[in-house]
Amino acid sequence: QVQLVESGGGSVQAGGSLRLSCAASGTIDNIDNMGWYRQAPGKRRELVAAITSVSTSYAAAVRGRFTISTDDAKSTVYLQMNSLKPEDTAVYYCHIVVLRRGYFWGQGTQVTVSS
Repeated sequence: QVQLVESGGGSVQAGGSLRLSCAASGTIDNIDNMGWYRQAPGKRRELVAAITSVSTSYAAAVRGRFTISTDDAKSTVYLQMNSLKPEDTAVYYCHIVVLRRGYFWGQGTQVTVSS
């Protein structure tokens, strides 16, 4: 089994910053990639950022403002969010792909940005 526990969401004014964390535990000996998705009310879930052992990628809407990273053990993934905008308001979900086991989602954490 794989468990993902997210933390770090909250409310912030436009221009502010938040840092999301997602700690993975269980059988995670072969993580292929980790990432963050978000879903705003009435919208589809979308990829925000992803990281593998060799690369990172970002949605155009957040490039230059958000940074994805992992700890040395590659068991925790972070999303540093700077210069937040009201349109960044959403529930943010952690996502990991474990080779030969499949993909897993975190429980979601609310991020609210007020203008």
